[in-house]
Amino acid sequence: MNAGFWIRFGAGLLDGIIVGIPLAVISLLISGSMEGSNYITESLSFLYSLLIPVFWKGFTIGKRICGIKIQKLDGTPPGIGTMLLRHLLCSLIYAVTLGIAAIVSAFMVGLREDKRAIHDLIAGTEVVYSE
Repeated sequence: MNAGFWIRFGAGLLDGIIVGIPLAVISLLISGSMEGSNYITESLSFLYSLLIPVFWKGFTIGKRICGIKIQKLDGTPPGIGTMLLRHLLCSLIYAVTLGIAAIVSAFMVGLREDKRAIHDLIAGTEVVYSE
């Protein structure tokens, strides 16, 4: 069964708290100031969201806690190419549309029967409850 908006939101919130806060502290320690830490935090966060689902078969820490995972439409875990499509291309689309596509994606997850957002459609993925 595909995961809806609120469970996906919760998983993202957990990732932001559990991973984002320590990343911000680490990058502040590395850069020595608040000015340089934002770039480092965003880079590390991007790598986390790109690579962890590849190594953990579709899970991030927040998704694992919430019992959901990313998978390709054939049920297999996402590979690096799939995750690049899901994050890079969609980030570009979201930026070009000034965030409007991100809002549309949220509505898609909430309203579509298959609960797939723009990034899911582009990458051929879905977020499902894990067994």
